[in-house]
Amino acid sequence: MSVTDKATARHAVRLHITGVVQGVGFRPFVYRVAQRHGVAGWVLNAQDGVHVLAEASDDAIARFVDEVRQSPPPAARVATFDVTPAAIAGLVAFEIRESAAAGAPTVRISPDLALCADCLRELFDPSDRRFKYPYINCTNCGPRYSIVYGLPYDRPRTAMRDWPLCEHCSREYADPADRRFHAQPVACSACGPTMRLLAGDDVVTGTGAIEGAAALLARGAIVAVKGIGGYHLACDAANAGSVAAMRERKYRKERPFALMARNLEVARTLVQLDGNAESALTSIERPIVVAPARRPFEGVAPENSDLGVMLAYTPVHHLLFAAGAPDVLVMTSANRSSEPIAYDDREALSSLAGIADAFLVGERPIARRIDDSVVRVVGDARVVLRRARGLAPEAVGTFPTTTPILALGGDLKNALTLVVGGQAFASQHIGDLDHLSARDAFVATVGDLCAMYEVKPEQLTVVHDLHPGYRSTEFARSLPGRRIGVQHHRAHIASVLAERDAWETRVVGFAFDGTGYGDDGSIWGGEVFIGSLAGGLARVGHLRPAPLPGGDAAARFPVQAAAGFLYDLDDGIDFERPPFSFPKRYADARALVKHRVRTFETTSMGRLFDTVAALTGFTREQSFEGQAAMWLEHLARSSGSVAPYVLPYERDQFDFRPMLASVLADRRVGRAPCEIARAFHFAVANAVAAVADAYNADRIVVSGGVFQNALLVDTLVAMLGPRMWFNVKVPPNDGGLSLGQAACALAELK
Repeated sequence: MSVTDKATARHAVRLHITGVVQGVGFRPFVYRVAQRHGVAGWVLNAQDGVHVLAEASDDAIARFVDEVRQSPPPAARVATFDVTPAAIAGLVAFEIRESAAAGAPTVRISPDLALCADCLRELFDPSDRRFKYPYINCTNCGPRYSIVYGLPYDRPRTAMRDWPLCEHCSREYADPADRRFHAQPVACSACGPTMRLLAGDDVVTGTGAIEGAAALLARGAIVAVKGIGGYHLACDAANAGSVAAMRERKYRKERPFALMARNLEVARTLVQLDGNAESALTSIERPIVVAPARRPFEGVAPENSDLGVMLAYTPVHHLLFAAGAPDVLVMTSANRSSEPIAYDDREALSSLAGIADAFLVGERPIARRIDDSVVRVVGDARVVLRRARGLAPEAVGTFPTTTPILALGGDLKNALTLVVGGQAFASQHIGDLDHLSARDAFVATVGDLCAMYEVKPEQLTVVHDLHPGYRSTEFARSLPGRRIGVQHHRAHIASVLAERDAWETRVVGFAFDGTGYGDDGSIWGGEVFIGSLAGGLARVGHLRPAPLPGGDAAARFPVQAAAGFLYDLDDGIDFERPPFSFPKRYADARALVKHRVRTFETTSMGRLFDTVAALTGFTREQSFEGQAAMWLEHLARSSGSVAPYVLPYERDQFDFRPMLASVLADRRVGRAPCEIARAFHFAVANAVAAVADAYNADRIVVSGGVFQNALLVDTLVAMLGPRMWFNVKVPPNDGGLSLGQAACALAELK
């Protein structure tokens, strides 16, 4: 393991450590371990991680290496840990050296971290120099990715570069024994940024700004609060009038709002939390955790039995609650419906002027916009539904290649993946590319990731969806270098395999969602694949094709989708009368199918869910993507145990017709809609399990937006156990598409 100097009996080794090891206190940690064990040498940050040279006796070296390997800082995420022999240099002390910048960076950037317990204690200690300072942080917490302009991670390359350290902060920054040693965002009220409250013509600065914002929230106002990755719109969650005003001003009709709880004790009163959910809620990433609601909040999550809850994670949040803000706040991204989160001060003050009553503005700039991450706990697994703050841009897979690959994802829930140095870095959630501001954010993120890792566009293999009309596909055509198109549903299955570095594993995969461009140019969405990443994924089955009148419009109107799926079953039924009470749109859509006007074939499982939702009572337009399916899931969860319907799989097709005939019959005789909804969910789960058992594959993989459905996934986990793999690191929806695209492209390149 080491080189020995026989004259002095000293040994020397080099360590190369990769992963999230910069901006998390790794160098001071190594320094302190070296001091403890009497090791001489040095540690430095480089473009490819942390490098260490250590000299000491054999026993001391062994103890030093073991402690560095086994007990890294809490915010570190070690990917590789290599130990190699080194020549004796005759060093007598251990030092932290300046960062080395040779070659293109491959180091993993730390995500933004929640406020740690030590800083929280100091924040409310009147004797502490940072008492009530809204930008308090240390090497174990605070902003990282949201303030980084370049690598290696040093203060001149962050949003703190315009605030020189005062004498006290400089002393802490330079002291290896201090918790703030080389903490790049470190500051205090004497040398760092501050906050301002803008309310009409009034401007308040410092602690008075936060106290004023808390008072406004307590009185029912809507306040735009600048956070780590952008602005939030906050109001009292228990004030129905404030919540209604938020919806009206944001043009957000029914999509659930996220809640922020003062602390864990309050969160426990809001949602049902088991040990795994509490661990996710209190983790250093502090995501929004979706869990069954225990307490109703009018207007927060209409017709939804779940709530999304997060804990305070910045000093400003803790200070707001301490200053008298309500214990439960709506804390939603500051934007108009479906647009990206506002993060630039000037942009926020302009775009949110008609929404917020006041603005709590922090002086520190935000380098890049980042939403809150959203997760759900399934069994022992934390499933990511939106990958953003606290998670991005961590690596989500290891690729056996040195070729840089940029995968552009799809047009909905867009997120990117950049593969560099054999590591797949997933970007933060960007949004729906229908919106100009989202497209601007998409282009900026491409440039951002490539610049961060010093990858030139002409070096890239660019990967995109097969859909020729996607904005992301159009952008791909504007880039130099090789381009590869990957079919949407293969990418979904591949994303699960890429998370697990499972390149050779043979699987049967189920990709269920609303819409994806198929190999034949038709609309896919209920697909079965067999194969592996290395050998290719062959489509071997699918949902029986159904006519889809009006194309994309059917995704907004469940009764329009139902007109196609029910076309062969609805003779003699007057759907405009109870118990169905369909609007006229159903008859109009049925006429389109009859005359084959603007009607397309689809195998979409998402549209089948919409059809059953329409039959059980969801007959209006959806105000956000997936609303009808979500409504149907929560309806099903309100039912007791029922016998499932049957969704047969014959001639490589799931035949939905017998099941829909049963739904129609049950609805006409007055069976409870919740029982119908539950029997339908179990039918889909049984069909997947039966088909999976029919194929002799090593693993069963499920992915696609339909598998955001907790009831469906929980049922399948109970049936299939550990044989079933599902997305964990990236979302099962289109937010995980780019990782799968990159994996499929690599297989093609090889």
